[in-house]
Amino acid sequence: MEFLKQLKIHQTNSGTSTGSKWVSSDGAAIQSFSPVNGQPIASVMATDKGAYEKTIAEAQKAFLHWRMWPAPRRGEIVRQIGEALRKNKEHLGRLVSYEMGKSLQEGFGEVQEMIDICDLAVGLSRQLNGLTMHSERPAHRMYEQWHPLGIVGIISAFNFPVAVWSWNSMIAWVCGNVCVWKPSEKVSLCAVACQQIVAEVFEKNNVPEGVSGLLAGHREVGEWLAHDTRVALVSATGSTRMGKAVGAAVAQRLGRSLLELGGNNAIIISENADLDIAVRGALFGAVGTAGQRCTSTRRLIIHEKVYDAVKRKLVAAYKQLKIGDPLDERNHVGPLIDKDAVALYLQAVEECRNEGCNFVVEPGVLKGDGYESGCYVKPCIAEAEPGYKIVQHETFAPLLYLLKYKTIEEAIEIQNGVPQGLSSAIMTLNLREAEKFLSHAGSDCGIANVNIGTSGAEIGGAFGGEKETGGGRESGSDAWKAYMRRQTNTINYSGELPLAQGIKFDI
Repeated sequence: MEFLKQLKIHQTNSGTSTGSKWVSSDGAAIQSFSPVNGQPIASVMATDKGAYEKTIAEAQKAFLHWRMWPAPRRGEIVRQIGEALRKNKEHLGRLVSYEMGKSLQEGFGEVQEMIDICDLAVGLSRQLNGLTMHSERPAHRMYEQWHPLGIVGIISAFNFPVAVWSWNSMIAWVCGNVCVWKPSEKVSLCAVACQQIVAEVFEKNNVPEGVSGLLAGHREVGEWLAHDTRVALVSATGSTRMGKAVGAAVAQRLGRSLLELGGNNAIIISENADLDIAVRGALFGAVGTAGQRCTSTRRLIIHEKVYDAVKRKLVAAYKQLKIGDPLDERNHVGPLIDKDAVALYLQAVEECRNEGCNFVVEPGVLKGDGYESGCYVKPCIAEAEPGYKIVQHETFAPLLYLLKYKTIEEAIEIQNGVPQGLSSAIMTLNLREAEKFLSHAGSDCGIANVNIGTSGAEIGGAFGGEKETGGGRESGSDAWKAYMRRQTNTINYSGELPLAQGIKFDI
């Protein structure tokens, strides 16, 4: 395929890199299969412990130099990365779609997210601002400044093979950190492609070797990062189970972690909603990326007066969905990432039936021409009750629950009544309902939207959630502070040495 050639993906690729140098490893080969057709694409050699140590050691050395580059100069490097991504958007977007299985438009959109975060980071490189405070002591000046942490370890999930890495790395780089990336083993080729794009920019600008490290591999590589005292911050995106393990390991050594974990996102559809907009928002939220986004819509909490109307509209909309090869832009829904994901989908369907859910759009696995990979499933809709155990659980598949409510207070209680707290939304034209949803008594999620869905965050705002979602924030706003350490400075320019709080200590 042409995009593989353009991105310099070979049949066998090293999975360990310190930047422009690829490190040899005795790790096992990781074969990447496309969920589109079940065919092997290429393989990547996993990082062994020796290659890991070389990568971390190189990152340590690079940090000593990179942190001394002026932040705007680091920003200029990130600007050039953004330009390189623009040139490779077509090829990288196709690789994302082919290796992960999301629709081609979503593949292009993911690369656009990378470009957008580069633009944000370039501006940020001139705005790493501290504060000036008034001292209680005469002829003293107080202020605070921010310093880079050192090595930032990035553990990313399969559903966004490239964007989440860029959210972390571009911000971390302009802050003066170096990055070491452990991508999901299910989408290793996307990581190799990104590393090669960045390496060309770094080489051209004499960026120290080690500023961008890559560690391909399975769970144990992430565990090495989590337990490594040389890694100042571990930013981990994935399941709540994984995040709890990473968070515990990092906390045990008093390191820092930034966790972006599971979501069980809901849209409240009020009796005052524009139902056409509500259904469109719910549709993309539920079936986009085949339900494999952390922000995917899992629950629709619908007012009893419009419940039947919304259900009819949704059933009609689901009938129009085209499921198939994501590289064909006529299709809306591609495959799940692999057969393990299909098994979890079927398990959730069985649990739904056992708890008494009524399927208004039937589930199933698609077979026949075009579905040979065995990874294509039917997006389905089930009527349920808020207290069902399966409704409390995040199923990473296109499975949507319909729940009924009477009052806005009840709807918010249902919305908040799950362990996760990532994204939420309300569809209403009633100002009081909207403001209540956004108030202290409203959504307990990190993201709360009005008249848009739960999925599709912009990079300008801080992204992340509460409760079992982990509490981390990435991307825009002041999320950059997670990648730096704060230092308070006091300068005495007087000829005396007064103590704070008026303490006297004369000899």
